[in-house]
Amino acid sequence: MENTPQPQNNRYIDRILATFMDNFGLNRTASIVVTIITGLVIIFSCFWFFHSAPPKTLTITSGDPDSSYYKIAKKYAEVLARDGVKLKILTSAGSTENLKRLADPSSKVDIGFVQAGLAKGQNISHLVSLGSVSYQPLLIFYRLPQPVELLSQFNGKRIAIGQEGSGTRSLALALLAVSGIEPGGGTALTDLEGEAAAAALLAGKVDAIFLMAESASSRTMRELLRAPGIKLVNFKQADGYVRRIGYLKKLTIPQGALDFGKNIPAQDVVLVSPTVELIARDNLHPALSDMLLSAAMTIHGRAALFQSRDEFPAPLENEYRISDDAKRFYKSGKSFFYRYLPFWLASLLNRILVVFVPLIIILIPGAKSIPALFRWRMRLRINKWYRLLLQVEQDSLTQLGPGKIDVLTRRIDEIESEVNKMKVPASYGDQFYVLRSHIDFVRSNLKNRKATA
Repeated sequence: MENTPQPQNNRYIDRILATFMDNFGLNRTASIVVTIITGLVIIFSCFWFFHSAPPKTLTITSGDPDSSYYKIAKKYAEVLARDGVKLKILTSAGSTENLKRLADPSSKVDIGFVQAGLAKGQNISHLVSLGSVSYQPLLIFYRLPQPVELLSQFNGKRIAIGQEGSGTRSLALALLAVSGIEPGGGTALTDLEGEAAAAALLAGKVDAIFLMAESASSRTMRELLRAPGIKLVNFKQADGYVRRIGYLKKLTIPQGALDFGKNIPAQDVVLVSPTVELIARDNLHPALSDMLLSAAMTIHGRAALFQSRDEFPAPLENEYRISDDAKRFYKSGKSFFYRYLPFWLASLLNRILVVFVPLIIILIPGAKSIPALFRWRMRLRINKWYRLLLQVEQDSLTQLGPGKIDVLTRRIDEIESEVNKMKVPASYGDQFYVLRSHIDFVRSNLKNRKATA
């Protein structure tokens, strides 16, 4: 009967096992265990290498399609696309809805624009800030016969404060509350915002509207500033609001800054403003964190009406902790590879450094120590028999009768029998044969002693 050919894979496995058995003196079971452990280390390293690759798609929650939030998100998408990363843009009602999405682990959102001051009552333990990216001034437009210098003057009026889920509404309610105006009182609070709120104000359906960049376009705001009969609230109590509500900043629109020819505004206008932060989940890949902050520098770093050049992005910490990757970026910029190489190549090299270099650092000293360890182990095993052999030889140096010589000869035979049971790697075969020759030498001496006795 012909022998069945051994499968090719089995031959490879047998070769690996034979390598461990021949070079390290391991039995078959130990060789199998070492082979499995080595294979698992390689598999884990490969898995981690590919798992640690930055994703090629991100999802951002922005704002209304007509809002500045949405337009800025599109700019981010353009910048990230240059490095092969696709940014999916989700529309929303504004900052409050953005924060709810980010705080919900089941929501498929990675990053979002969130105005400061909205974290109360939300679970933000798994959220981090990449920094503040802009101011978001609150503009309150009104149509009333008398100038408004105090928000308390809106008591009993019709006010559009933005829809549920918007940061505009949250800030409006906070400002009105400290000014003595609460929902459910004599003041009619509606959820109109953006263009709808502007149209209602122009049509005389509301007396005042609260607008912010998350829900209104800059075009809508410019139209209101130029509209006859529409005025902008000048916050006379701005310093007090900033002291009372810690996340607010005081800003000023200089006289004529919006239109020098028509002198709009006709005087300096003081506003209050929270900052807008780029919020992310705390598992955001470091490479994408660097990419987003680099994009933020391009998009938000220019001088504008309310900010100087390179003022944003900035590591201003409000309710959210600045991520460790963002802190590193603000301190030293992009990591070395991402600074000089294309994104995909930098990512590849960075993963090689993170995964394989530590592995090599561990394995090389380990590989060097293994032969020394097994040499020491083999010496211990061989020296054990040399000690017994020397004892026999020393006992044979005394005056011996034939009976005593036979006893020593049996001890030699027992030593040889045990030595022959040793499994010795081929690389240590010379020491094994030297030991056997020494056993024969001592036995030969005993035979000579017996012959002359």
